[in-house]
Amino acid sequence: MKEYYKHFKLKYNIATDWDAILIIIVFSITGSLSVKLARPILEWLGVTQDTMSPWLYWPLRILIIFPVYQILQIAVGTTLGQFNFFWQFQKKMFKPFGRLFGLTPTNKQVKVK
Repeated sequence: MKEYYKHFKLKYNIATDWDAILIIIVFSITGSLSVKLARPILEWLGVTQDTMSPWLYWPLRILIIFPVYQILQIAVGTTLGQFNFFWQFQKKMFKPFGRLFGLTPTNKQVKVK
């Protein structure tokens, strides 16, 4: 377990044990809260399990959880003083989506000067 923890700190360039603990707390709060908030958001949009087939409801709920999770991660991370870590984490997470939609240059694209 100690080796995994050391690897975690080195991989993500975490300076102190306290920062690592706060980052783990942010992940746990964000995950739980995003799942909890998905239902009220869908109800606000008028979507409930009673009004929609489970085959549509659950994929829609999962799609709602994703952006809620991203927003909460920045908000909770900022509240606990870890904005820089989570901002970099979000940028790294969304980089493949940018390439997919042509929003970031790839190695094959040539920049015109």
